[in-house]
Parts: sequence; C-alpha cells; structure tokens
Amino acid sequence: MSESKSARLTTGSIRRHLVSQTAPMIVGVAAIMSIGIIDAYFIGQLGSAELAAVSFIFPVTQALSSLGVGVMVGVASVVSRSLGRGDEDHARGLANLGFLLAAGIGVALAAILLLVRQPLFQLMQADAELLPLVDAYMFPYALGFAALPAMMGVNGALRAQGAAKRSMAILITMAVVNWILDPILITGAFGFEGFGIAGAAYATIASWIVSVVVGFAMLQTSEITFAPGDIRHCSVKRDTGALTRVAGPAAFSNSINPVGLSILTAFVASAGQDAVAAFGAGGRVQSFAIVPLLGLSSSIGAIVGQNYGADKVDRARAAIRWAGGFSLVYGLAVAALIVLLREPIASLFSDNAAVREELARFILISAWGYGGFGVFIIVNGAMNAIDRAGLALGQSIARVALVMIPVAWFLRPQWGADAIYASELAANIVTGLAAALLAWWVMREPAGKVLPSSA
Repeated sequence: MSESKSARLTTGSIRRHLVSQTAPMIVGVAAIMSIGIIDAYFIGQLGSAELAAVSFIFPVTQALSSLGVGVMVGVASVVSRSLGRGDEDHARGLANLGFLLAAGIGVALAAILLLVRQPLFQLMQADAELLPLVDAYMFPYALGFAALPAMMGVNGALRAQGAAKRSMAILITMAVVNWILDPILITGAFGFEGFGIAGAAYATIASWIVSVVVGFAMLQTSEITFAPGDIRHCSVKRDTGALTRVAGPAAFSNSINPVGLSILTAFVASAGQDAVAAFGAGGRVQSFAIVPLLGLSSSIGAIVGQNYGADKVDRARAAIRWAGGFSLVYGLAVAALIVLLREPIASLFSDNAAVREELARFILISAWGYGGFGVFIIVNGAMNAIDRAGLALGQSIARVALVMIPVAWFLRPQWGADAIYASELAANIVTGLAAALLAWWVMREPAGKVLPSSA
C-alpha cells in the first residue's frame, strides 16, 4: 500500500495531530456558534416576541444545516480513506463528485423548504402572533439555502486533506460577514432602519455566498481542486453510493438532535413565550460552551479516516481514546464555570426577569451533560469516518427517541419546564456511556473487518 502525499495524518504523534487539527476547528466552530449568539442579541433588542420566534426557527435551521454537514462528512470520509490508501486520483474524483451532489441537494432542499415552511411551524405550535415573524425570516432563508451545501462540500474536501486552517478560514469568513451585517440589517445603522428579524436571514445568506467564493479560492490552491473532469477517475454509480452511504446517515444523524429540540420547543410552548425564549437562548449558550468538543468531533474524522484507510488501526483507536478523555474533563470544567456564571450570562440575552430566570434554570440543570455529549459526537464522527454511518445514525435516533423525548414527556406534568431541561441532561449522560461502549466494540475489530472491501 502506497500512501498519498496528502495523507499527512498517518504518521507522527496522534496527540499532536489532534491538537493541530482541532485548534483551527475550535476557532472556526466558535466563529459559527457566535453567529447564533449575535443573532439572538440583536433580535432580542427587537422584543420578546421576536426572540421567541427565533426559538422556533433555531431547531429547524439547525436541522437544515445538519443536512449540509452530512454532505461535508460524506465527502471527508470517502476522500480521506482514499488518500490513506494512496489513491490520489480517485480522491480528486470523489471530491468533485461530492461537489456536484451538494449543489443538487441544496437546490432540492431549498424548494422543499419554500413549500412546507408555514405548515411546519404551525405543527410546532407557534402561535398566531409569532407565525408572521417566523415567515419573515424563513422565506429569504429558503431562497438562499442552496449556498450552504456548496460551502460544506468544499469544506469536506479540505478537511479530508487535513487542511484544517483553510477550513477554519472559510468558517471565520462566514462569521465575520454575519457580525458586520447583523446590526445593520436587523436593528439598523448609519441612518438605515433595518429589516427586523428578516435582516438576520439576509445576513446569513450573504455570509454563505461570500464563504462559497472564499472556499473555492482556498480549494484551488490545495492538492484537490475543483475540476469536474476529475470525475473520470470515479465509477459514478458506485462512488455516488459510497458518498450517500455516509452522507445520508450522517445528515440524518446530525439533524436528529435539532428535530428533538423542535419537539422539546413544542413542549416548552405550553409554558408560554418567556419559557420558549429562554429555551432558545439556552440552546445558543450550550452550543457556544461545547465549541471545543464540536471542533474535536470535526477533526477526528480525517485522522481516523486516513489511518483506517492506511490500515493503521491502533492509531485510529488512540485518537478516539484521547479525544474521549478530553471531552469528559473539559465537559465537567466548562459546566462548573457556566453554572457559576449562569445569572450574568442570562442577563446578556434579555431584560425580561422571567426569561432570565428560566435561562439560568436551564443552564443549572442541563450543563452537567456536556462531557457525555462530547463523547457521543466524537464517536459518531469516528463511525462516519470508517463507513459505519448507520451506527452513528442509530445512536442519534436512540438519544432522541428513547431518552430525550420520553423523559420530557413523562416528567413534564410534575416538573414543568424543568423536565425539558432534565431530558437533555439524561440524553447526554446515557448516550455518552452508550457511545463509549460502541467505540470499544467496533474498534476491537481489525481494519479489514471494519471497512468494506469496496471502500
């Protein structure tokens, strides 16, 4: 087996690779997560109704973004394994095939979203006051959505090569454009009145378009470039199947949690707008707190994928062990910190005392599961990398359907909104333990048994 010169992660210290790949991703993921924080801050200045509307919108946009993440994971998985095997021509063909599939998926999803956006939020129990606000955001969001999968496809090709800094640059570009445009387009500046909640959607679309341009510029200076003619190195039917075998389950796996949050948001709606606003803001705080874990889960795929492709099983196992251990230590530390600071944090999001009280309560209960969630997403990333995306999807479904929703449903009559917060804690702890067991079970197999011979 000859290794590709692009398979840089198959030699050298695993811990060094984890740090070098994860550090840029932490910066990039933090930049992306900051978009939600900034959006919530400026939308919160419009009023509690607008903040509540965004609480309904957030899980849906997260689910849609997760479908884009599935494209990225699929491209990164098949390309990294091909690089690990030393087949660089095939890797280039797979990447370009992935780009074309991403474009088609983006257009199809945009059309579907335009058609179902209103009945979807009615199903989520958004009341008559909030529905016009929700639609003011979702209509332009749907029109511009196709740019997101395109950006994710480029990111997947860069991550497969271990080009974490370039991937980070794309994400930072996306965030910076949002930071600049949010105050102008939402609340207004320089004599411009702003578009209100719709301004947040316009800022998001603009950031996607700029990021796509920057991403392709980054890609063209890497070892795998956008060159549709390279698809000749692929078997289109077989390799489309290989891409979708990972991308499909990965997309659904990443979207299951936002779907669960949508259901929980509908549960919280019975407690009123203040609780819904607090729950939505709490999700943003939580997302920002676990940025290092999200960065680690993003970087683990290339490391595990390249080493499995090169038949270096022990290195892949070591990467998962180190990443899982870090997740537990970091998760407990950051939980203790934000629980201590929960009231000042809550005051950043709203002047409404009821919203602040509910948000502080959400943090107090749910934060202690961050470490378990970190183990869960890292194992999912590893399973996607070694073509076991079905196992990752099964974990994600079990987390929501067997733990999160049942706990919230059965405890809600006695605990009220606290039951919703406790359901997230229970889901993170239980599925973190289950993920650790799954990783042990799968990783004890030789690489030839883990990877299909056609991979």
